[in-house]
Amino acid sequence: MSEPARAQFQAAGEGKLPGLLDLELIEATTDRFIGRFSVAQKHMAPNGFLHAASIIALADTLCGYATVANMPAGANGFTTIELKSNFLSTARDGGVRAVATPIHRGRTTQVWDALVTREADGATIALFRCTQMILYPKA
Repeated sequence: MSEPARAQFQAAGEGKLPGLLDLELIEATTDRFIGRFSVAQKHMAPNGFLHAASIIALADTLCGYATVANMPAGANGFTTIELKSNFLSTARDGGVRAVATPIHRGRTTQVWDALVTREADGATIALFRCTQMILYPKA
């Protein structure tokens, strides 16, 4: 996928949740989407730890963009039908990075995994998986 395609995905998030959380799309290919954010107050829960929703937003955004990049011919959209995340660690500063990769790319569903890590030491913050239902125009 080209740099203009990566830039198009980045621009699509501006003014929406990805933009509000300052998510940065680093790489966009049909087989891998990589993104990150620098931890800021807006990413934190009131208890001083990284909010789980910030992690989900990063992982789910990358998997959603990847689904769009892998849309089957004739499809006109998708919707998330299931997601799951296991949280193993956190971050209070620095950068958080996620890598989304395909598990299944079918005609009616796609399954994507995202590994979320701390940039400073590579420690796993979360394991994320989502299933996307591919939508087609009604006949």
